[in-house]
Amino acid sequence: MKSVCVFCGSNPGNDPVYAAGARAMGAEIARRGLILVYGGGAVGLMGIVANAALEAGGEVHGVIPKALRDKEVGHFGLTRLDIVDTMHTRKARMAELSDGFIAMPGGIGTFEELFEIWTWGQLGIHGKPLGLLNVAGFYDPLAMFLDRTVEAGFLKPGHRAIAMTDTEPATLLDRMADYVPAATYKWVEKEEV
Repeated sequence: MKSVCVFCGSNPGNDPVYAAGARAMGAEIARRGLILVYGGGAVGLMGIVANAALEAGGEVHGVIPKALRDKEVGHFGLTRLDIVDTMHTRKARMAELSDGFIAMPGGIGTFEELFEIWTWGQLGIHGKPLGLLNVAGFYDPLAMFLDRTVEAGFLKPGHRAIAMTDTEPATLLDRMADYVPAATYKWVEKEEV
C-alpha cells in the first residue's frame, strides 16, 4: 500500500476519544510514509485526521465537491485538494487514488462510502483491503448486525471477512498490508435444479 483512504465524520462526535482516534490514525499513516486520501474537509474527524497526518510530515490528498467546499469548510492546507463536481465523482476519485480504505466513526455519509467500497470489493471491482477502526466500540453494533446478516444467508462469510476490524491504527494497517483478496467474487450462486 502506498495510499490509504479514510472515511470519517465531518463532525467530531460527542466523545473526545473519537478525535484521539483520528489523530492516532493520521499520525500512523504519515509515520508509515503512506499518502492519506480523504474527503477534503477541514472540520470534524476529517480535519483532525488530515491535520495529524500533516503535522507528522505526511502527504494528504483531499477530494471535495464544489457544493460541499463551503459547508465542510474545504481544507486548503493540504498537499493537494481536488475540487470535483459531484459526490459520485468524489468517491470514484478517492477510490482511484487509494490502495486501501479505512472507515472511522462517522454518520450516514461515512456508512454510505464504507458500504459502497465494500460492495465493490465483493463484486471484484477492486481487490483492495478495507478496515474499520473501531474506536471505543463504535462499530460493535454494526459487527453484530453484519454477523446476523451472515446467519440469515444474505452475506457470505468470506464477504463479511473483507472488512477487517481493529481498535489500533498500527495493527489495522499491518493487517491491511497483508490482505489477500477473496479468490472468488461470485456473490449469488444458481441453485441446482
